[in-house]
Amino acid sequence: MRFVIFSGTTEGRRLSHALARLGGSVTVCVATEYGREEQGNAPGMTVLSGRMEPPGMAQAASGADLCVDATHPYAIQASQNIRAACKEAGTPLLRLLREESAVPEGAKLFASASEAAEWLKTTQGNLLLAIGAKELGAFASLGGERLYPRVLPLASSLTACEAAGVPGRNILALQGPFSQELNEALIRQYHIRYLVTKDGGRTGGFEEKASAAQATGITLVLIRRPQDDGLDYESVFNKCREMMGCR
Repeated sequence: MRFVIFSGTTEGRRLSHALARLGGSVTVCVATEYGREEQGNAPGMTVLSGRMEPPGMAQAASGADLCVDATHPYAIQASQNIRAACKEAGTPLLRLLREESAVPEGAKLFASASEAAEWLKTTQGNLLLAIGAKELGAFASLGGERLYPRVLPLASSLTACEAAGVPGRNILALQGPFSQELNEALIRQYHIRYLVTKDGGRTGGFEEKASAAQATGITLVLIRRPQDDGLDYESVFNKCREMMGCR
């Protein structure tokens, strides 16, 4: 039984290793070398790294018994491309979605990074940006001195910070997961007033960030998830097991 998993997430890694242990032939597609490093390898598993356009995705999915989109909940374009590629390849597709988090009381909710940045123009105080490097540009107009982006320790992250006008002393290049205690320490160390984040769910450390914001009395600014349909991990895993004839 051949599976193709578009991954780069905790759930994708977990599923790929579980299916390989059951004897499946698993191809895992990740966008970066960092993703490849985190993914690891195992017997029966092939890992492809590098950003793919729909034709490349269709080629990867062609001939597979099932494709699983286990990309990040906010990776809208990637999911759209995967759907188009699987349709072209004639490969069945399941969307694996991590559970959404409850919205903490007092959080400010916005549909996009640009909307959050527009509201933050009316405020004062430092921002801890726990949103990844790709959307830092939306906050550049607030002035780099206010911005404390927490990004992966990659050259591309530093380039994004520089483009957004963030001084080097403000860049927090760290790899998670992050405990509530560490979040609180960063908030206090850098005199943060607003913590800007996305709902990465339990595996993305959302609870630890929300709790740290509450404990330190700062405002949580939450960029809502895009609308999407999918199944949780256990449902996807069980469907794969059924396909393999496992009990």
